[in-house]
Amino acid sequence: MLNMNNETFPRDILTDLTKWLDRKEAYAIKGPRQSGKTTILKILQEKLHGKNVVFLNFEDPDIIEAFETNPKQYIKSFMIASGKYYFLMDEYQYVKNAGKTLKLLYDTFENAKFIVTGSSSLELSDAMAKFLVGRVFFFELLQFNFHEFLIAKNPRLANIYSEKNNQIKEFIINGTILPIEKDPFQKEFAPLLNEYLIFGGYPALIKAADPETKKMILKNIYDTYISKDIIQFLKISDPTKYRCITRTLAAFTGKLLNYNEVSVTCQSYYKETKQTIATLAETYIIKLIQPFHRNPVTELKKNPKVYFFDMGLRNYIISNFNPIEKRTDAGAIIENHTFLCLRNSFPGQTINYWRTTAKAEVDFILRLNDELIPIEAKYQQFQKPKISRSLRSFLKTYQPKKALIVTKNFWCQEKIENTTVLFAPAHYI
Repeated sequence: MLNMNNETFPRDILTDLTKWLDRKEAYAIKGPRQSGKTTILKILQEKLHGKNVVFLNFEDPDIIEAFETNPKQYIKSFMIASGKYYFLMDEYQYVKNAGKTLKLLYDTFENAKFIVTGSSSLELSDAMAKFLVGRVFFFELLQFNFHEFLIAKNPRLANIYSEKNNQIKEFIINGTILPIEKDPFQKEFAPLLNEYLIFGGYPALIKAADPETKKMILKNIYDTYISKDIIQFLKISDPTKYRCITRTLAAFTGKLLNYNEVSVTCQSYYKETKQTIATLAETYIIKLIQPFHRNPVTELKKNPKVYFFDMGLRNYIISNFNPIEKRTDAGAIIENHTFLCLRNSFPGQTINYWRTTAKAEVDFILRLNDELIPIEAKYQQFQKPKISRSLRSFLKTYQPKKALIVTKNFWCQEKIENTTVLFAPAHYI
């Protein structure tokens, strides 16, 4: 749950976090700054009321100095009562030798559970994976997904969304035939979907009173996180180039990423450009997806496509907060939204895009176990089922059992030879 203005909203991650809370394994909760990681720790602290809980914030220089001087002694100093201890360690990525130190503590204190958070995928994942194989559970806490956003804004619509979204997932997983009915809720969903697509899902924005306040919050996130934290992390001597790369990536949303073009545009060295883009991916600003090929080596050689973890931040970077209906980049925004929804609904599953030398392209290929599921985002009015030439090409080549087309407000199922194609509105994905 998230507490804002004395209102508490559920976060989907809490179900999994509480499920294994009494196991020995450490938790590593990763995600961008201001996604609610500190609040999640506070909620866990409340759930553990009556037990031995220690909350440590490693943004406090005094705490981190004392901890790093002698981690074992520092932790032991809190363990003055009998029973199990829960150490909630916020912004743990600031600790030197983070993974090695946590392994030391894990092995030393049998009656302690360590739960750490961090804002960098690279710093936490690599360090933990190296030293804590089999000893740590990883979780991601991102900005509010659309379901969480709806719970905060309109619980009634959140329930409707859950029902329809589960039906779509059932179709993707099992091929379940959906009861296709005329959607009476599209006009209610439209303004909320528009707000989410334009301003994003950072927790601080959810209850912001007006657009100007939302823009100010996004400015603050950009200034403190992208402009300062990452520039300091990379030790960038020329912030102008870095900001140019970030803006260029925002303009490339949903498009093939050409490193040479970005380098020329921003007068940056190729290696410098790749390093900056890699860091943006590691710190939950962007996500790069690779093309689909049967040969994984070929896949890695091709240019990726770029998407943002939060559309509000992306829109701030390009200074465009116009409604979705008045956007020339509406297609890219819906495509980005579709990607984030797929990633949320099918965590851990590979998502690619498909593009041929003849430039036939399908937005996403979801690899679900051994099955390939093509997905296209087409945010437009449909009067009847319409399947693009590119998607038909993929269906003919790979003959998948199922395909999904994300629409503006159109529900339908269509059989194309051996493939069942589901048309579903973007507000239910």
